Formats: sequence, C-alpha cells, structure tokens
Amino acid sequence: MFYLLEGAFETQLLNAAPIRNVRGRKTDVTGAMWIAQLVEHGLIRPSFVPPPPIRRPRDLTRYRTRLVRERTREAQRLEKLLEDAGRKLSTVVSDLLGVSGRAMLTALIDGERDPQALAALADRRLRATPAALTEALHGQFSAHHATLARLMLTHIDQLTATITALDAEVDAEKAPSAAERDRLTPLPGSASAPPRCSSPNSGST
Repeated sequence: MFYLLEGAFETQLLNAAPIRNVRGRKTDVTGAMWIAQLVEHGLIRPSFVPPPPIRRPRDLTRYRTRLVRERTREAQRLEKLLEDAGRKLSTVVSDLLGVSGRAMLTALIDGERDPQALAALADRRLRATPAALTEALHGQFSAHHATLARLMLTHIDQLTATITALDAEVDAEKAPSAAERDRLTPLPGSASAPPRCSSPNSGST
C-alpha cells in the first residue's frame, strides 16, 4: 500500500508498536483518528523507507547473495559426491572448481578413470605433488557419479552466469552516482564494485 501511495503525495510508514494502545472502543475510524493526532503533534517517528534508487540495487544485491550461497552449497554437494566415490580430491586441491580441479572433474565425467592420467591434468602451479594427486584420485567413480557431477557442474555454471548478469545490473544502477562512488573509493573499507561473495579459495588452481 505504501508503494502505491508514495508517488501521489507525502506518505509515512509507521510502526504499530508505539500506537497500538488506544483507549476505548477500538475501530478503524478511531484508530485512524488517533494515529493522525499523533502524527500531527510529531509524536511518532516514521520508519525509514529507502527511495527507489536505493531499493532497486538492494533487491539485486540481496538476490545475488542468495545465489552465491546456493552456488556454495552446490559446490559442497559436489565435494560430498566425490567423497562418496572414494576420490579425496579436496584434500589436495584447495578449490574443486579451480583450473586443476575442473580439468580433472571434466575428465572423470568424460570417462577417464586412471589416477595418474587424471593427476597429469593438474596445473603446474598446483602445490600438490603428482604422487599425492594420484593417491587422492583412487576410488570408484561410476557412471552414476558422472551423471550427478555433470548436472551439478551445469547448475554451478548457470548460477555463475546469473551472478555475472546481476553484477552488470548493479553496475548499471550505480552509474548515475559514479562521481560520488569515485570519491568514496579511496577511503578505507570502500570499493567500487559490489561484494564478490564466493566460495573459499575460488580463485585458486
């Protein structure tokens, strides 16, 4: 109701807690009269309702946060699937979705089962030794596991694409205040981009 009326005239959103104790017979009419008297005498402080230029990016960033959390949960499901198959890859690779982890996962899904061949796909910057990788890649990764892993990776990629699209929308909403943002960016604790919440070590190999 507030959103429907805010464009027509000055509106206030009031908290019912301070004004609910009305003596006498409580009806909509007497309640409205009591509220009007309180507002007229300045005895009620209206609740803060951010204007549309703030509400829009807030909706985008809140939705983005939920998607980031869902992507993290899906990555955890993928890790649990590998453990169920006896592949302890997460013990030697900090990020299953990094360069090395993704290469080995893709090979597993495509049918490669040789631990040494899988270990050879690791990026040369990976700290884990080939022997440690080979040992961690032993296990029983079946076609059933491959199907689930493929679906999980697809879901993760879809979530990542949506998050990227939301980032672009947030940047577009922030464009009118670019000058103010640039002045705030050098201050400690400020940033020019929305928070990039992601799974731990998301940029590692």
